[in-house]
Amino acid sequence: MATPGGMIRALHRGTLGQSVVMDRIFSGIQPTGTPHLGNYLGAIQNWARLQEQSSSVLYSIMDMHSLTMPKEPAVLRRNILDTTAAILACGIDPKKCFLFRQSLVPEHAELAWILGCLTNVPRLLRLPQWKMKCTSQNNEGTVGLLTYPVLQAADILLYNGQLSEYGTILACGNISFDRLKVYRLWSTHVPVGEDQVVHLELAQDIAQHFNKKYGEFFPVPKAILSTTKKIKSLRDPAVKMSKSDPQKLATVSVADSPDEIVLKFRKAVTDFTSEVTYDPVSRPGVSNLVSIHAAITGLSIKEVLHQSAGLDTARYKMVVAESVIQKFAPIRNEIKKLQEDKSHLIKVLEDGAEKAKELAAPIYQEIRRLVGFQ
Repeated sequence: MATPGGMIRALHRGTLGQSVVMDRIFSGIQPTGTPHLGNYLGAIQNWARLQEQSSSVLYSIMDMHSLTMPKEPAVLRRNILDTTAAILACGIDPKKCFLFRQSLVPEHAELAWILGCLTNVPRLLRLPQWKMKCTSQNNEGTVGLLTYPVLQAADILLYNGQLSEYGTILACGNISFDRLKVYRLWSTHVPVGEDQVVHLELAQDIAQHFNKKYGEFFPVPKAILSTTKKIKSLRDPAVKMSKSDPQKLATVSVADSPDEIVLKFRKAVTDFTSEVTYDPVSRPGVSNLVSIHAAITGLSIKEVLHQSAGLDTARYKMVVAESVIQKFAPIRNEIKKLQEDKSHLIKVLEDGAEKAKELAAPIYQEIRRLVGFQ
C-alpha cells in the first residue's frame, strides 16, 4: 500500500513544502508465448500477490526487449497475445494494476537514449547476460543486445521520480500560507530473480549518476527479491528452466496437458539414491523437484520433506507432477478461453498503455526540463 512519509521540506514566501514518498511496483516479462513453470513460480505468482499489496502497480509486456533475439513479426505478434492471455489467466487483474505493452509508451525508448548517454560501454560489456547471449549469437551480438540493460533502467526509472504539485490553502495561527507545495516522490520497487539483480544494480547506478549531474530527482529503485528458488531444467539441473531449451522434456509449460506434465516429471533427471532429500549441491535433480513442490503448494522445504518421508524418488516425481497439474488445470482452461478473444487482449494492453502514459508523461517532461530539452 502507498505509504506517506512526510518531512517539512521548505518554508518560504508563504509556501509550505512537504515531501511524500509513494511506493510503486514495476516489473516486466518478455513475450515468448505461454510462460513456463519457472516463469510462473519465479515471477507471475509473485505479481499476483503484489497487486494486492500496493496501490500503484505496473506490469509490462516487454516487446521492445524481445527484438534483441531475432523473431519473425507474425511470431512476435502471436507471442504478445499468448503471453497476455497467460498472465491474465494466472490471476493478474487489470483493475488492480496497469498491464501494458512496452512499445505503446514511447517514453521508454526516449528515456533509454538519455540514460544511454550517461552509461559507459565497458560497464555494459562486463554484464554476464551480454557475454552469454553474445556467445549464443556467434559473437555477433547487436547494439540492442548490448544496450538493453539501459532500456531496462529506463523502464524502471520512467515511473520513478520527484514531482511537485500544489494543494490547498493553509492557515496556522497568525501565519497564512498561500499554498502547500507537495514534493511527491515515486519510489519504484522491482520484483527480481537473482539473475536480474545485476541489471537492477545498473539502474541504481544510472539513477545516482543522473542525480549527481542534474540534481536529485530519481529515488534509487529497490529490489524485491523472489523467495522462490530458481527453477532448473528437468533434464539438466545445472541450468535454469528455459523455453529455448532444445530438450523438449526439460521445460514444463503452463499450458501443458496432464499427460505431458506427467511424462516430463517421470523423465526428470535425479540420481541413484531413492530417498527424497534437499541438498542442491550434492543432489541438484531431487532438490529441484523439492523446490518446485514447495513453490507450487506454498509449503516450506521442511514441510515438503516431512510430507514426502518414506517415498522413493520415482513416486515422489508423480506427487510433484500431480501438484503442478492441479495448479495449472484452471489456468490452462482460462488461457484457451482468452486466446479466442484477441480483441479483448489487445484492448487490455491498449487501455493499460494509456494509463501508464498518464503516469510516465509528467516524470518524463521533468526529465526533459532537467537535461535542457525544454
